[in-house]
Amino acid sequence: MSKHPLQYLELPRKDPEKDIPEVRIKHYDEIYASYDGAEAASQAGRCISCGVPYCEWKCPVHNYIPNWLELIEEGKLFEAAELSHQTNSLPEICGRVCPQDRLCEDACTLNNGVGAVSIGNIEKYITDEAIKQGWRPNMDHVKDTGKKVAIIGAGPAGLSAADVLARAGIRPVVFDAYPEIGGLLTFGIPPFKLNKDVVKTRRHLLEGMGVEFVLSTYVGTDRSFSSIYDEYDAVFIGTGTYKEISGGFKGENLKGVYKALPYLIGNVNEELGISDSENPYVDLKKKNVVVLGGGDTGMDCNRTAIRQGASKVNCVYRRNEENMPGSRREVSNSKEEGVSFLFNKQPLEIIGTDCVTGVKLASTELGPPDESGRRAPKIIQGSEEIIEANAVIVAFGYLPDAPDWVSENAIKINDYGCIDVASEENLPFQTTNMKVFAGGDIVRGSDLVVTAVFEGREAAKSIISFLK
Repeated sequence: MSKHPLQYLELPRKDPEKDIPEVRIKHYDEIYASYDGAEAASQAGRCISCGVPYCEWKCPVHNYIPNWLELIEEGKLFEAAELSHQTNSLPEICGRVCPQDRLCEDACTLNNGVGAVSIGNIEKYITDEAIKQGWRPNMDHVKDTGKKVAIIGAGPAGLSAADVLARAGIRPVVFDAYPEIGGLLTFGIPPFKLNKDVVKTRRHLLEGMGVEFVLSTYVGTDRSFSSIYDEYDAVFIGTGTYKEISGGFKGENLKGVYKALPYLIGNVNEELGISDSENPYVDLKKKNVVVLGGGDTGMDCNRTAIRQGASKVNCVYRRNEENMPGSRREVSNSKEEGVSFLFNKQPLEIIGTDCVTGVKLASTELGPPDESGRRAPKIIQGSEEIIEANAVIVAFGYLPDAPDWVSENAIKINDYGCIDVASEENLPFQTTNMKVFAGGDIVRGSDLVVTAVFEGREAAKSIISFLK
């Protein structure tokens, strides 16, 4: 097929349709439709095949984006699916939850007023449609090595490690405390961003590749780490980060104040019909809700509370909108669904005697960049105010919290609480225990799904080298 060199000018970017806010706030289904084959091909054809593919380098897994866009334009769906999986073990998931507006699409040469190529939506389309049409990972060339590796954690890092190991003829056995795979893909990310059937389909694909899952199993309680260590040729740890960051101010223990992650998990459990006493369902119907935090977790809490029927949702963030860490798309979706944002506001205290009645805030102005490179907020003296609330969700992010059995097995934990894989003398992602590897949030701290995918894959490559 001959490529029209000016297609990006003649054909504007067109994303799939999404439900209008009045409709989507009444359900938990994904809000975006999908391209059909003709739409995907025409949108893929907008790519100008840059000599230097900035999109590819901005992508944490370095997807071969221009190459699979060209294959889709030519109608070669299965070839595109194979190529997509060469760099990404979960492309249909990353296509849904990655902040493309800060990564590949932000780096697109056409993102200068013309309109970036709709990379994320096409990535989602490739695997979704290929599976519908019968594509499955080709394992015909794989020879069993007789080796087996234990993977602790069925989140994106663990699943990606399992994918790479299975393709190398190494049998992965994945242990996880949850009753379904996915970790926070299933239990943390709301279904309106990621339908849980998508994760279940990925499970079926992985099981078809020879991956075994041992679920509802807490390593350290239901199964000792030492027994796993002795039974397997190597171990990969991808347990993620689950320890919430506290605001450190008065009132966080009042009734009506909730931590973001248990709140989100409880809501997903309610949708899936799973009973979990540790993460009970919290119903915020008719509540005046304040969400503290401007990341993607905060946006998930905003939009979940709206769907539960909250009478009002205010999202408080201490910097301005430009400096928010979350996806611009998710901020926009929150606004469309009725969330009010209070920017440049620093929470000082949660007000109440037994139950929360409000939040004390102070206005901020941005000073010079801090150690993270972002402009640090400074409180404006005398700007304090109290806003009413009878429910508060604290969404300041997560910290690594390695279980006790990590340090008990000669696996070093660094000063940040992460598993240390920084030694230049070792293989990439190899811990101080030569038989144990680690990747994802437990190594780098709370980060994106796609970075966990990358690290799980790279760790698996090191395990393959180790076992050879």
